[in-house]
Amino acid sequence: MLNVGYGVEIGARILNIYKKPCLLFCNKCCAKCLCVPPGTYGNKEVCPCYNNWKTMLGGPKCP
Repeated sequence: MLNVGYGVEIGARILNIYKKPCLLFCNKCCAKCLCVPPGTYGNKEVCPCYNNWKTMLGGPKCP
């Protein structure tokens, strides 16, 4: 479910080649963290929850 307040920011982070999986995880991260870092890549320090949420293997959960 896309949060209306973060729709533009999520759209800015999605790369066309990975659009479907990226959108899924961007939406999950947005719903949990209530923020989206600016730009298409990086800047995760702006949103600590987005930056610190990891997979079971220790990799980043949020794109």
